[in-house]
Amino acid sequence: MTKFIQLHLLTSYPPSNLNRDDLGRPKTARFGGFERLRVSSQSLKRSWRTSDLFLEALDGEKNGIRTKRFGEEIYKYLIEAGVTEKKALEWAIQIAGVFGKVSKEHKYLLEQLVHISQHEQELAFNLAKKLIETGKGPSDDDLKLLSKERMDVDMALFGRMLASSPAHNIDAACQVAHALSVGSVVIEDDYFTAVDDLNDGTVDTGSAHIGEFGFASAIFYLYICIDKELLVQNLGGNEDLVGKAVAAIIEAAAKVAPSGKQNSFASRAYASYVMVEKGRQQPRTLSSAFLTPIQDKDMMGKAISALEEQMASFDKVYGSCADSRICFDVTKEKGSLKEVLNFVKE
Repeated sequence: MTKFIQLHLLTSYPPSNLNRDDLGRPKTARFGGFERLRVSSQSLKRSWRTSDLFLEALDGEKNGIRTKRFGEEIYKYLIEAGVTEKKALEWAIQIAGVFGKVSKEHKYLLEQLVHISQHEQELAFNLAKKLIETGKGPSDDDLKLLSKERMDVDMALFGRMLASSPAHNIDAACQVAHALSVGSVVIEDDYFTAVDDLNDGTVDTGSAHIGEFGFASAIFYLYICIDKELLVQNLGGNEDLVGKAVAAIIEAAAKVAPSGKQNSFASRAYASYVMVEKGRQQPRTLSSAFLTPIQDKDMMGKAISALEEQMASFDKVYGSCADSRICFDVTKEKGSLKEVLNFVKE
């Protein structure tokens, strides 16, 4: 069976601010001695797992939730059922505490985001219902809510880390690199003003608001590695669901853009080039193809050539780095997304 599925994508984004730093400017990274535009893996994974496209591709399967506020949901449920505020708060804290350390300042809120599966949510609300019916607090056995059974697809792909309960940590079957621009970039500044619609200009001709934020455009290289054997294990051996999960992440990576500043830039983009590899060989990124920034009138064509040349060089020196591979290239109208998805489902 295929051990690893590796994805290499090239996507061109027009002027945009897809993923901001603490100053509101596009994130960057130094690579090959040059500044590159960057989109963090965290931003990409959230964009994919919360997209309608991803959920539709899973054909009815649901995601878990990443939240600090699960205790608040339990508290509201208890209050609506007529439980006193004192008991509701006490029980909500106990149930929330199963998933992480509860904040002392904010009552039932967790100190960290935690990934909670649909199954675990169901167990927690069933426990809340039991407490309502009996009027008694939960026992230690009642609070055994953490479970690796019936794992949701997003958790199986991207994993979970529970500092307070490491036995219930889940290793991610899908590793996502930060997307980097294939060429060097310069962040530009957009100075803008906004006009007050009720100001007729007879007294005050100035703007009602002045602002400024950064933007840039780039072709991004993105690398993703899926450990299919681990994904099968995480999803309890459900091969059909594994196929849907892999297809969903590939389609989302090719089509779904991060949501940052989309209303300002409408910078939605599809990948222009996608290569998928299968095999048991040790995975490797092809990012070294872009150590020297691409500078060419045909940026995409040059980036595709550099990527394929780097792949061939690795194959020549190390031997074949994949048992099989397939690609589609929009610039040459070669291949298709459908063919790629069928390839990974085989």
